[in-house]
Amino acid sequence: MSPSLSVVVPAYNEAPRISKTLLAIFSHLNNEAIDAEVIVVDDGSADETVTVVKQSFAHAGRVKAILMQNGVNRGKGYSVRTGLLASKAPFAIFSDADLSTPIEEVSKLLTILNRDGVDLAFGSRAIDRSLIRVHQPWRREQGGRVFNAIVRVATRLPFWDTQCGFKAFRMSACRPIIEVATIDRFGFDVELLYVAHLAGLRLQEVAVRWDHNDGSKISFVRDSLGMFNEVRRIRRQALNGAYESAIKRVKTAPMVAGNQKHGLLNT
Repeated sequence: MSPSLSVVVPAYNEAPRISKTLLAIFSHLNNEAIDAEVIVVDDGSADETVTVVKQSFAHAGRVKAILMQNGVNRGKGYSVRTGLLASKAPFAIFSDADLSTPIEEVSKLLTILNRDGVDLAFGSRAIDRSLIRVHQPWRREQGGRVFNAIVRVATRLPFWDTQCGFKAFRMSACRPIIEVATIDRFGFDVELLYVAHLAGLRLQEVAVRWDHNDGSKISFVRDSLGMFNEVRRIRRQALNGAYESAIKRVKTAPMVAGNQKHGLLNT
């Protein structure tokens, strides 16, 4: 039987914390009796991530556990796309390996997809900051606000937090967008949201709980510059028609999927 939900977890040198994350995900999915698969995409880790992941799979219960390996480091965006495109379920989410947003928050996103016919629902730290229990260092938090302001100006996306690592997709609608995406590093979230917006998909930003965890792979200076350059690249590719084939596929697809409900979390 095909799963109802795919949970994608990109991992790069996550040996110290990936076991705790996977055990929490397996426990929640089993307790909620969701027919699910968990897809871990190892991004060329140089530590014991793969070994720890395989050991954690022994506790998957009724959840199907899948490990995919890039072989070399390709980037978080590449890993997320790899996992999403391997999904066998009508709905898929991806979660950061640090589980900064608790897996229990998935019910918020799935309810919106299932009940309201939204195509892409994504967690946000900006809508209700009272849900942030542990904040990032001040410099990183302010840098994130500046980056999102630049994204809003450059793309005209009407959202306040594009970078929260907790997003859910109606795969029948979003698969063409994921297939055409090209950003392999940290700007991939912006690309997915921007192209989905251009294609007229239904997007919704959702306030979620969030806790900062130490051990981030992001360098404030190096990666901020890279993300700004990626936003410029996304705009350039859009102007040059790089996304037109996917946008056309989305706009000409039957609209039945958006109204089709699935039995997830009694939504």
